[in-house]
Amino acid sequence: MRRLPRLRDLNPLRVVDSGRFSYQRVPNGSPFDFHRYRWPATTRSERWRNPFARMSFTKLIALAIASFVVLALLGGGGYHHATKQHKSKPVDKPLPFYWQHYWRLDGYYNGLRTLVSPAQYEPENRYNRSIPPTHLEDRKQAKLSPEPPLDPVRYDPYPDWKSAEYLREYEQVHQCYLDAEEKVAAPDIYAYPGVPQHMAVPFYGSYKELGLEENVCFERFGRLGPYGYGYNESDGGLGIGNRSEHVGSGKIFEQSGHVDYSNMDWGSAQKRCYDKNEARFAEHQTSGKKRVERHAYVMRTWTGYNYKDYQLLSLRAMINELSLKSGGEYDVHFLVHVKNNSIPIWASPRIYQETLEKYDPREFWNISTLWSEKQMEMYYPEPFPNNFANMAGSSIHGVYRSAHFPLQWFSQQHPEYDFVWNWEMDMRYSGHYWEFNTRIGEWAQKQPRKGLWERSRRFWIPEQHGDYANFTHFVEQETRDIDIAAHDLERNGPVPLWGPYQDFPNSGMLPPPNETMPPTSYEADNYEWGVGEHADLIVFNPLFDPSMTNWVFSWDVTGYNRSLPVPPRRAAIITVARLSKRLLNIMHEETWRMRHTMFPEMWPPAVCMHHGLKAVYAPHPVYFDRDWEVGRMNEVFNYPREIWDSPFGWGEHNLLGSSFYYNSGFSGALWRRWLGQGENGEGGGREEEAGTGRMCLRGTLHHPVKREDGPVD
Repeated sequence: MRRLPRLRDLNPLRVVDSGRFSYQRVPNGSPFDFHRYRWPATTRSERWRNPFARMSFTKLIALAIASFVVLALLGGGGYHHATKQHKSKPVDKPLPFYWQHYWRLDGYYNGLRTLVSPAQYEPENRYNRSIPPTHLEDRKQAKLSPEPPLDPVRYDPYPDWKSAEYLREYEQVHQCYLDAEEKVAAPDIYAYPGVPQHMAVPFYGSYKELGLEENVCFERFGRLGPYGYGYNESDGGLGIGNRSEHVGSGKIFEQSGHVDYSNMDWGSAQKRCYDKNEARFAEHQTSGKKRVERHAYVMRTWTGYNYKDYQLLSLRAMINELSLKSGGEYDVHFLVHVKNNSIPIWASPRIYQETLEKYDPREFWNISTLWSEKQMEMYYPEPFPNNFANMAGSSIHGVYRSAHFPLQWFSQQHPEYDFVWNWEMDMRYSGHYWEFNTRIGEWAQKQPRKGLWERSRRFWIPEQHGDYANFTHFVEQETRDIDIAAHDLERNGPVPLWGPYQDFPNSGMLPPPNETMPPTSYEADNYEWGVGEHADLIVFNPLFDPSMTNWVFSWDVTGYNRSLPVPPRRAAIITVARLSKRLLNIMHEETWRMRHTMFPEMWPPAVCMHHGLKAVYAPHPVYFDRDWEVGRMNEVFNYPREIWDSPFGWGEHNLLGSSFYYNSGFSGALWRRWLGQGENGEGGGREEEAGTGRMCLRGTLHHPVKREDGPVD
């Protein structure tokens, strides 16, 4: 008998168009109001009564409708209404969400004139224990120098390619250029060797743990200037940023100069770079040196996408830093969804090329690959029977429900890549791309398999848990204490997960690879298995169990017998991930042979779970616009009291003020302020010039950024 989601599994937030659900940055009131409305910190021992437990079915429906109406009204009010409140006197009405009672952190907006060395730096975070230093200190602008107190420096996170140490292990790296004549070297970017005083530190994740530099910051001229920002089109730039606050930027252009991008062909540049360095990637290293793995960095775009100038800067940065500066370790590809299914892109090379040139900027023509949903229907033909619940109400071949189909297809067409990064067009990174992606891969490779699924399902909050070694020990102890009830075995799978998990009622699956079988028992392993093994899946939010949340797509599982329970599975919100060729091959085989598939954010983690592949949540640094009390944050994110409290369901409002989530509002607002744009009545060129200068951020992964513009003042 078919099992359907219960009412409590439905989520009114998902019904609201996320593009219209504006992030509400409600301002703080007076200190009196703050203490009046602040929620007290809780401990894990607290057990709140469930107010919904005794409600009738009718009341629950009424509650769901009321929730939808309230959320729609909040979305309609939007960010600008919240800012208007900020400038008026406080109101004695409770704010919609308790986290909005926490103090707002303003240190992000301190500019270059406040730069300090690591020894002088004091973060703004007080973790809600007292009012932040921005409310206590006398910060008269007369005390600040008119110029940044530190000078920008070339930022180079790459190994010393020419060192004897590197050459003992790897083949020589040959320098790559933008042009065929090799007159224009791949440019460098520039950073400041310090951070703005009182800038906040991330609430979860860590720079140090991942091997990322945390004592430098990037402002827009040093980060984007080498890619055409801040100089005129006559010099090969984009002609944007010229009116921006630019004190000290001359020191950057003195070093970087102006690069002419007017006739850039990134596809040819990438190919030349690979050809020069091909020996590094050969399967059989005749010299006995180590082979370097290759990565495809796949940007998911579509026909009709509006490539604005500010995005061109970020795309150029990706290609230069990941591919050209690394000697060809990465290739950036555009996987372009042709939305018009009537265009036979697979039948005519002429139509294919005309379609590509119509919708893509010229500089990206030679790195773009077209695909369509109609093409996927032929590649993975029907039938796909036995879906448990299609909450999206769309076709199994539609990109919304099967974004992994074209990625699987792409990997089959490009077996030369060991890893494929699935990247979205609304992602931005304020730091160095090669450093971020490479360090995360190296960190994941070092992780032992023991307790990995259990660690990866949680947010690591350093202020709460200590360092990652302590966090690992804590999770191990907590895992040992878990009482595994019968329903947990049915819904979650065993705790802990150890090797392939196919011991559940199912109507047939492909066998797991032999090499994924554990060499010892869980108890006998001393955190050794998996160390040095490349991760098959790296995600950027926790790998959670959908059955323990009311995530609306939890039951979008296809091809498994509906007379049996829905299979155990895992998921990670946002499809952004690094996937190994091994994982993509198994996903492809399960799809075409067994007709198995799931919602895109669930399919790769579930395949890893079933086949014993190595899956990792990389704890990259994530910031919040509010000074959360970390005990409360740990409760909310790691120990929701009921399934509807989960941050991966109705509780997702807790992530609106984060720098990374699928519908974060703070993320885009922070990015635009960094670009110099006024946002909600704050920031912009005049404020930067009259205040502390332009912003300077540590490397931060932003998602989503739905729009970006420069200063208009």
